[in-house]
Amino acid sequence: MREQARQKFRSSGRRQRGGRRGAVSAAAAVVVGVMTVGALAPPAAFAASRPDAPRPDTVQRNLNALVNTHGMPAALASVTDREGHHRTYTAGVGDLATGAAVPRDGQVRVGSNTKTFTAVVVLQLVAEGRIRLGDRVETHLPGLVRGDGIDGRRITVRQLLQHTSGLPNYTDYDIQPRYYDPEELVGIALQHKAEFAPGKSWKYSNTNYVLAGLIIQKVTGRPFAEELDRRIIQPLGLRHTYFPAPGDVTIREPHPKGYYPLAEGAPLTDFTETDPSWGWAAGQLISTNSDLDRFFSALLDGRLLPRAQLAQMRAHTRPADATFGTGARYGLGLMSKPLSCGGVYWGHGGSFPGYETRGGVNREGRAVNIAVTTQPNAEADKALEKAVDTALCG
Repeated sequence: MREQARQKFRSSGRRQRGGRRGAVSAAAAVVVGVMTVGALAPPAAFAASRPDAPRPDTVQRNLNALVNTHGMPAALASVTDREGHHRTYTAGVGDLATGAAVPRDGQVRVGSNTKTFTAVVVLQLVAEGRIRLGDRVETHLPGLVRGDGIDGRRITVRQLLQHTSGLPNYTDYDIQPRYYDPEELVGIALQHKAEFAPGKSWKYSNTNYVLAGLIIQKVTGRPFAEELDRRIIQPLGLRHTYFPAPGDVTIREPHPKGYYPLAEGAPLTDFTETDPSWGWAAGQLISTNSDLDRFFSALLDGRLLPRAQLAQMRAHTRPADATFGTGARYGLGLMSKPLSCGGVYWGHGGSFPGYETRGGVNREGRAVNIAVTTQPNAEADKALEKAVDTALCG
C-alpha cells in the first residue's frame, strides 16, 4: 500500500555513486510516495541444493556474502573477458514483499557512472575542436556561474571534469522529490560559498557535471540525452541503457527493486520509483552491469575517444581516497583504484537511493560490474569493494 513518508537521503559526497556515496551525494528532507517494506530479512542468497551441486565460484560466494552476511536485499554481477565472453550472477531476492527472483542482469539506476558518459561526450567535442579543456565556463555559459567566491570566468572545463573547480555540491542541500531542470540545480549550489579557489584542491561535486551537461547542450544545440544516445549508447549497442525522460519515475525493463532506510535502523523502504532528474548529467542513467562492462571496455580500448583525449582522462589524476577509498585517484570523469593482484582498474561507480554499483576494467581487459539494491554500510562497503577486486583479479 502506498503511503506518504517524510524521509532524508544523506550521502557523503562520495561519487555519485548517486545517492549515498558520491553517486548523488544528497542531504534532503523530502516527502514522497513509497511502500514501506518492514524489517524483512532477505532469503538465503544461494539456496541449498542437491548434495552433488557444484560449489559456487568466488564471484557467486562474494555475492552470497553481500546478501547473507551484510544484509543486501539483492546483488547482481557481470564479468566480461577481453574477448567479450561474459557471465552474469545474482543473489538474494528482487522484491522483498513478494520474494520474486532477481532478474539476471536486471536494470538498475547507476548514479555517478553517468559522469563518465558525460566526460566522454565533452572529450569527443574537444577532439572535434568545438571545446577546449582550457575554456572558461563563461565562454559557453555566459553569466550563469556567479556566487560567493564563485566566478565562471575563472573555472575551466578541465576543472569541472576533474572536480577541482571548488564549486559547492548541490546535493549536499535539500532536494525534493520532484522534477528539477539543470539550471535550478546549479542555482542551489550557487547559494553557497565556494569550497576553494579553482584548481587549488579537489572535492567531489555533482554541480561540476551538471554544468558539463549544460555546456554539451550549448555547444551542440541538442538536448544532453540525445547526445548521449547518438554518441555512445547507440554506437555501442547498449540496448539496456537509457536516460529517463522528464517525469519518468519507472525502470523500463526487468529490475530488482531498490530499497532505502528512511532513518538509521529503520525498515527498508521500496524506493524504486522516483524522479531522477536531480541527478541529470551527474547521475540519471539507468543501465545493467553487462552494458556498463561494454561501455568501460569500449572506452578503455579506444573505441570512443582518440588516443589523445583518452590519455587526458587518465593523466594528472588527483588523490580521491576520502571519496573512493584507499589509493583511489580521479582523472577526467574516470577513477583508478589499486588491485590486490597488482596494477589498477579504471572505472567509476555510482550510488542512487536504492542502488549501488561498482566496477571497471583491469589492464588485461577484464571488466566487472556489481550492483546491490540498497546503500551499503561501512562493513558491507568493504565487502563490495572486495567482491570487485576478487572478480577483477580472476
